[in-house]
Amino acid sequence: MAQRYYTETHEWIDLEGDIATIGITDFAQAQLGDVVFLELPPTGKTLAKGDAFGVVESVKAASDLYAPVAGTVLEVNKALTDSPESVNQDPYGAGWLMRVRVEGDVGSGLLDEAGYRAVSEQAH
Repeated sequence: MAQRYYTETHEWIDLEGDIATIGITDFAQAQLGDVVFLELPPTGKTLAKGDAFGVVESVKAASDLYAPVAGTVLEVNKALTDSPESVNQDPYGAGWLMRVRVEGDVGSGLLDEAGYRAVSEQAH
């Protein structure tokens, strides 16, 4: 079973072995409003932890997306090109953004659900 972690920049990460599925949290999509466009990295791109890997644009704002772990992009969710609203409708399911092969230690800076809830409540 995957372990889900969160970042202070409102990304989530599900870890299964050395494969990480990454998306934005329900809190983030609610703050953004209706997502209308996503810019995601090409497969094969190597990311360092904390690198901006893309942009999510909504009717309200555009926000950078940050890699919660270092790794190589294996896959991006191409369905979001035609249906970016999936990020709003199902941020932890059909609205996932990319999968990466994690390189090195996952490291610190990731929050469990309780830790993330505390961060997102402070942001209100």
